[in-house]
Amino acid sequence: MNATAHHVAAEAERLLRSLMHVDCDPRGKTWNYEACLAIAPLTLEINELKKDRGAVILAHSYLEPEIIYGVADFRGDSYFLSLKARELRAPVILFAGVVFMAETAKILSPAATVIVPDRDSGCSLADALTGDQLRQLKSLYPDATVVCYINSTAEVKAASDVCVTSGNVYAIVEKLPARRILFVPDRLMGDNLRTEMKRRGVDKEIITADGTCMVHDQFTPTDITAARQRYPGLLVVAHPECPPAVAAAADFVGSTGAMMKYVKTTGAPYYLMLTECGLVGRLQVESPEKAFVGGCRLCPYMKLNSLEKIRDALKSPRPDQIITLPEDVRQRAAHCLEQMFALSPAD
Repeated sequence: MNATAHHVAAEAERLLRSLMHVDCDPRGKTWNYEACLAIAPLTLEINELKKDRGAVILAHSYLEPEIIYGVADFRGDSYFLSLKARELRAPVILFAGVVFMAETAKILSPAATVIVPDRDSGCSLADALTGDQLRQLKSLYPDATVVCYINSTAEVKAASDVCVTSGNVYAIVEKLPARRILFVPDRLMGDNLRTEMKRRGVDKEIITADGTCMVHDQFTPTDITAARQRYPGLLVVAHPECPPAVAAAADFVGSTGAMMKYVKTTGAPYYLMLTECGLVGRLQVESPEKAFVGGCRLCPYMKLNSLEKIRDALKSPRPDQIITLPEDVRQRAAHCLEQMFALSPAD
């Protein structure tokens, strides 16, 4: 066996140690040694390209496991990855996720070349509201503080007062001095925000736009009832982008990162994850002793990412794969994001 073959075999073994636990794969893929051996030359090539280009790969938890555990330097939810983008001094950042996330990285790390593997990797929330539409809403509620969910375009962030994520939205909105809050673009998270402020005894008027997440808006209380009947002792974990009735019926509601922490630190015979299937794959790798039952849904935009596209983008990015923003938009959006960091509760 020559040196290259040795390297490929060692890489396949490395991949297998993580991926062997994943059985939540929408392609029906079984991650045995042969499957890992097939992708090992590609992960080796990507990791070598990263060194050559001085590139860092940020990967969202919803991606396929071979990206998260094969080539990503940092993996996590939108807040964690935005912090990493802000801290990095890498000349090249490849954001394996969706376009608004790559825009956020460019806003926070303007000197870097920020690359997205597939420019069509959109987001039903970010696509639900344009900057012009937000300005029209603001004209109807001139006294409102505009709070945008991080799942929004750079233009929307630039026209907002403060950005939030699913992990800090409640704490930040509670701190804001304004009573009237214009929350965009997620209507369902806005509904859950309204409920939570009432529960906390905080007097806020929450006005929302009408966007929804095409993954999380599909879950229903019936999903929970059926699963509880079939799996006694089940814990139900949901994202705040879900409908309020789903959030009310769940055992835990939180951000992607918070959901992972909850599962890792609780004991239950079964978990129903009402979120994107990629998170279940991550949990199967990092908590293989846990048992998961049905429920998760796919984000078609996240699944546009692939190892092949990542390799090609690192080798020779096309103009459409490189994120560019008008500097005035970037600066205003950066202010919105910096307000989020300033108001976020300490871990």
